[in-house]
Amino acid sequence: MSATAINPPRTGINWSIMALMLGAFAIGTSEFAAMGLLPWFAADFGATDAQAGHVISAYALGVVFGAPVMAVLGARLPRRRYLAMLIGAYGVLNLIAAFAPGLATLTLFRFLAGVPHGAFLGVSMVFAAEQLPREHRARGAAQVLLGLTIANIAGVPLAGALGQGLGWRWGFALPGVIGLMSAALILQVGARGHSNPNARPLDELRALRNPAVLLVLLFGAVGCGGLFAVYSYMSAAILATTQGPGWVVPGALSLFGIGMTISNIVAGRLTDRSIWGTALGFVLFMIFGQIFAAFAVGSWPLMMIASLLIGLGCGVVIPLQTRLMDVADKAQNMAAAMNHAAFNAANALGPWLAGMALAAGYGWRAPAWVAVGVTLVGLLLLGLCWAQSRRR
Repeated sequence: MSATAINPPRTGINWSIMALMLGAFAIGTSEFAAMGLLPWFAADFGATDAQAGHVISAYALGVVFGAPVMAVLGARLPRRRYLAMLIGAYGVLNLIAAFAPGLATLTLFRFLAGVPHGAFLGVSMVFAAEQLPREHRARGAAQVLLGLTIANIAGVPLAGALGQGLGWRWGFALPGVIGLMSAALILQVGARGHSNPNARPLDELRALRNPAVLLVLLFGAVGCGGLFAVYSYMSAAILATTQGPGWVVPGALSLFGIGMTISNIVAGRLTDRSIWGTALGFVLFMIFGQIFAAFAVGSWPLMMIASLLIGLGCGVVIPLQTRLMDVADKAQNMAAAMNHAAFNAANALGPWLAGMALAAGYGWRAPAWVAVGVTLVGLLLLGLCWAQSRRR
């Protein structure tokens, strides 16, 4: 059995989960702020935007690489200490990246910063779910992810403002400091459990042979690609097709973060009632939001609404994470970490397909229509997940 936390009282603030939320806030700030800081560190190092973009890609590769590795290495560790170690390392690596002397060094340390990303978020959601009654476990997972969504509302704009006003290095230093604060709080207030010294780390790899786990991960990697296909080009589409005021793009990004926050709160409550019904509802809503985004191109007020709608579809991660808890058996760490690796794979797939459509000359509506097509494939995969659960 994996490390099990002692359930705290059901009333009042759960400071253990709050500490995990702070870590998720640091990760969300660092991941998304890096995209906005790209022009500044590219200019500082005398690199093109395409060359500087390798910094973003390296981080995503770090997440995909690190998820299975860190899950295996942390199998025997008490989750409280393991999570503090992960987010502490994340904070240190971000601070080192802030002092990078060149683009190659920055790329390397952004890759290394991505390594603990998936394991921290995935295991945090499992850890939080264990601290609540079973009928409310999805809410625990959603509360952790709330830190990531709030980062898009507050953390990313703050890091961007620091980066533009004081220098891009401050945009990486901020989440580094927050990560270290989270590590200290987790050690101080994290729910204490016990470790299993007899656990076999390679048992975690069994998750990758479990068809139920693999189907959910495949849905995350493919079905959620549509979300990133349309979101990645939303700012560029607004600038290219509208004549709105200067606050439209940051406003649209903030609305996306607000939508993410609302969707995670709602998803946590709905998933406790029905995993498959909630997942289906969010996938259908994602398709609706993507179709709306396609017709909204050219009108900045409608495109801002579309950004909110796209964010509202992000809650699909909660029923997926809950399903993984049900089928991962003793490989909870691996399944949870790989769930976030799958979303980073979606973050690579969706924009790549949308970029191909743009390069082919299909116009700024193309990313949204690509998103619809990808999400329809995801709907089929969700049906396969449901059918597999019925057979079990």
